[in-house]
Amino acid sequence: MEEEVKPTVEHQRRLNPNMQEVVRAEVLKLLDTGIIYPISDSPWVSPVQVVPKKGGITVVPNEHNELIPTRTVTGWRVCIDYRKLNTATWKDHFPLPFIDQMLERLAGHEYCCFLDGYSGYNQIPIDPEDQEKTTFTCPYGMFAYRRMPFGLCNAPATFQRCMMAIFSDMVERYIEIFMDDFSVFGSSFDGCLENLGKVLERCEETNLILNWEKCHFMVREGIVLGHRVSSEGIEVDKVKIEVIEKLPPPTSVKGIQSFLGHAGFYRIFIKDFSKIAKPLCSLLMKDVPFVFDKTCLEAFELLKKELVSAPIMRAPDWDLPFELMRDASDYAVGTILGQRKEKCQHVIYYASHTLNEAQVNYATTEKELLAIVFAFDKFRSYLVGSKVIVYTDHAAIKYLLAKKDAKPRLIRWVLLLQEFDLEIKDKKGTENVVADHLSRLEREDSGKDDEPIKEEFPDEQLFELQSLLIPWFADVVNYLASDIVPPGAKCAPKEKILCGVEILLLG
Repeated sequence: MEEEVKPTVEHQRRLNPNMQEVVRAEVLKLLDTGIIYPISDSPWVSPVQVVPKKGGITVVPNEHNELIPTRTVTGWRVCIDYRKLNTATWKDHFPLPFIDQMLERLAGHEYCCFLDGYSGYNQIPIDPEDQEKTTFTCPYGMFAYRRMPFGLCNAPATFQRCMMAIFSDMVERYIEIFMDDFSVFGSSFDGCLENLGKVLERCEETNLILNWEKCHFMVREGIVLGHRVSSEGIEVDKVKIEVIEKLPPPTSVKGIQSFLGHAGFYRIFIKDFSKIAKPLCSLLMKDVPFVFDKTCLEAFELLKKELVSAPIMRAPDWDLPFELMRDASDYAVGTILGQRKEKCQHVIYYASHTLNEAQVNYATTEKELLAIVFAFDKFRSYLVGSKVIVYTDHAAIKYLLAKKDAKPRLIRWVLLLQEFDLEIKDKKGTENVVADHLSRLEREDSGKDDEPIKEEFPDEQLFELQSLLIPWFADVVNYLASDIVPPGAKCAPKEKILCGVEILLLG
């Protein structure tokens, strides 16, 4: 607990008879399993709250037969309002794994097993001295938890620490753990089966109970944290995308926030996400009237289209160099992180960023270099210590990286890139879309025979100029160059003539 914090006792909240029945059933279930016990009094008392248990987003017609997104209520959940207790609690900062890195380690394996812990939090015992702090009040009395409940601020970190302690010698070798979701993998059927046996044996030794109804054994693909993982790579969950695809255009700021939240979850699969979503993001700014115009509708439909056709992302091969393809527009920068395997480029991630007011005013070359700096900053954890090839069609980038008297801002950016092993390469003709398109344009007179290219030049000879116009200063130049005095003119010193010419030019 934090120092000098006074305990808080809260009173029970009013519940209607239907909600009281939900609370009664939950209390009886927890008493039967020994998870809670009655307590007479406690310096910390928190109230019970009943909230709807909602399913995934679905689209249903309203009274006007218009399709609207909503979440269907599948039941009721009993929660404890531990907000005041959490405010006084010292926070546990045990780290949770990065989802993207965990998915990369899972992708590429032939077989996987997905295990789920049974009431995961309730399997962690609470120190007897701290049990009274979990006391809650309801119409049927006051009760305290023997095992860790949901709602405590340190519950996720505590559970992750326990799981890492149990499987410390297996994590990242053949199992990935995110809270109560365990993913066992192997490069072959026999290898995955052997790894599964080791994990189940460890669960038996530590009395870790699994929910067999939610477990999937020896499968080639599966859904992990909203992503479909297989031997091919990582892709979006088609079920979630089908729901997003059916969403109608938003009619309020809250609707745009909801759509961008769901679409943004898969932004790594969408090239130039920030650039596409800019019209929608503009409506979220303060004091901007909500006008969902044609530009916003096009951005909305394009994002849905990009989600439906999202590519499969490959996990990185750390033995191969990384490749960066970047681009800069007037108001956004984007980059593609990929690798080349067997002369075929595979995408690992897309990333984009909207420019601020100052960056919008940068020169074109500065924006191009800014796109490179953004890419290295975004993917720094991938690129440090690895060979990186940056493809660009802006020739000045090579010059800027070697220039010593550039602007302070450019020099600062160049210094930031010094820690990376990077190589700048020009785009090939086949990768330069504009040049490739121009080279394929048909001429209007393509039906005529083209004149063959002459491989020989004509002999050197003196060509006669017709209708030659002699400028007025030709006689002066001839005199200064060859001392030839024009007919009818008097000889004059060259110095005097040059002085007169200088006065004429300066005047």
